[in-house]
Amino acid sequence: MTGFNFRSLDLNLLRVFDEVMAERSLTRAAHKLSITQPAVSNAMRRLRDVVGDDLVVRSGQGVEPTPRALALWPPVREALTQLQQSLAPGRFEPATAESTFVLAMADATAATLIPALVEIIEREAPGISVRVLPLTTRDPRRLLEDEAADMAVGYFPAALADLTARAQSGGVVAYESRRLYDGEYVCVMRRGHPLADAPLTLDAYCEARHMLVSFSGRPFGFIDEALASLGRERRVVLTVNQFFTAGRVVCGSDLLTVLLRHFVPVTGIEEDLVQRALPLDVPPVHVDALWRRRGPQQTAMTWLLGALTRSARKTFPG
Repeated sequence: MTGFNFRSLDLNLLRVFDEVMAERSLTRAAHKLSITQPAVSNAMRRLRDVVGDDLVVRSGQGVEPTPRALALWPPVREALTQLQQSLAPGRFEPATAESTFVLAMADATAATLIPALVEIIEREAPGISVRVLPLTTRDPRRLLEDEAADMAVGYFPAALADLTARAQSGGVVAYESRRLYDGEYVCVMRRGHPLADAPLTLDAYCEARHMLVSFSGRPFGFIDEALASLGRERRVVLTVNQFFTAGRVVCGSDLLTVLLRHFVPVTGIEEDLVQRALPLDVPPVHVDALWRRRGPQQTAMTWLLGALTRSARKTFPG
């Protein structure tokens, strides 16, 4: 960049660069910017000439950034965000807003949060609409990147650990998260089950027949991982993808399942179920909200996050 005159730089090139880096695709960046793909390619060529680096190289159906591009992106994105917020801070007025929020969450999470969220919306933001999509993954980043959902709420330990590691290493993290509540898993069985009248031992647990709630359909979950660390295993004879379904099936069978303790009263069949502490150590479930930073939408997302936080406090007042 020897002899480069910053005054001659077209700042629109930086907007294109930011979108290409975020999308890792010239086509998707063009769609987001409402311009043609050739225009995106031309802008990247002009910026490449300025910085003396290719910036991105083709990879499969998209592009991969060069080390120079990865170094440039954080300050460019921060500068663009600050400029955008200064020129168009974007106000969100709940009382008059007519926005639609798309949330991705499991049925147990929705049953915990949505009733209180609806009360808040009816009282404070009557023009707001909410769509709830089933969450089918422990890593919802692709769902958020594709804008299929505005926010995901659930248990995302691996995804959040990856984002934390990237941030600590100086990488750009285009996501934000906040802890909403913690949950505890318990073993659930029907009332009258042969194991219902005594404390549940590890031997009895492993010898029983089990039902697993699995978003992916994979018949091996975190309980199985914990058992494997002890050199033990259980027999999973049924896998379902909804917690409500699991509660219903347990009522009419001798299967055991694992549910969140606070979810059992929400099922409407609590009187037909018996809860027992799991006979092995299982870490608590941290339920987090995860969303992408999106400039002008940030004030709306802040309000939504606050509403979800208040909804969680109604269930977990402590």
